Parts: sequence; structure tokens; C-alpha cells
Amino acid sequence: MSEPINDEERESGVGLADEAREPKRFKVLLHNDNYTTMEFVVKVLMQVFRRTEAEAVQIMLSVHNKGIGVCGVYTAEVAELKVSLVRRLARQNGYPLKCSMEEV
Repeated sequence: MSEPINDEERESGVGLADEAREPKRFKVLLHNDNYTTMEFVVKVLMQVFRRTEAEAVQIMLSVHNKGIGVCGVYTAEVAELKVSLVRRLARQNGYPLKCSMEEV
């Protein structure tokens, strides 16, 4: 049974239900291209997403065979940071690797 909202909560517009909401989650995705090496994709997955080598290889194979691979699921801020890091690393190494995020 929930407690009634008091006058202070009503005036502030913040109730218990607002405080208990989970943040939105986002999948970070890598997309296949014909130029980025498999080795570089594995390196990115291990460095940026803290995947083991075996996990990184599995995700890289998904990117290679299916055209897309899920690197992980994060809050919006963390997902944006990881997408930015992947894009910067790819650019610095001369690869067109595309990384994106989508809401779960």
C-alpha cells in the first residue's frame, strides 16, 4: 500500500513514483563495413566495453556475419560516452567503423 502524497510533494511535482523510476536503457551497436579490420573491432570491444577476448570475438563475428552487434546496454549518458569513444578511436586509426545507440 502506498503512502498518500503530502502537500510538499504535490507542490514540488515530485512524488514517490517519480523517484523510483528506472532510467532508460540503451543498446550500443556496432555496424559492419568493408574496411574496418576484425582485429580492430575486437580491440575496441575489449578497451571500450571491457569485454573478454572471447566475448569480443563473438560480438565481432555477429557484426561481421549479421551486419550488427550489441556491445552492451547502458544508461543514456554511458551509452553516449561509449559511442563517442568508439567513433574517436575509429577516426584516429583511419577506420569508418559506425557505432550507434538505440533505446531498449
